[in-house]
Amino acid sequence: MAMNGTIKKTVPDRGFGFITGEDNEEYFFHRTGSDASLDFEGLGGGERVTFDIEQSDKGPRAKNVRRAV
Repeated sequence: MAMNGTIKKTVPDRGFGFITGEDNEEYFFHRTGSDASLDFEGLGGGERVTFDIEQSDKGPRAKNVRRAV
């Protein structure tokens, strides 16, 4: 199930970031979990995205992160 959210912060040199979901939860995401439509290096925060949620050993995280339409 896809969810919408907003990029909260990215750490480009480490290859990860955080998304605030429409449920007000914060989701970790890794550069490898972003779609080609999303320029990870160009993210500055505030961009609207759509993503899926998967469970990891550290809790829920975002995958298939892509620009919201």
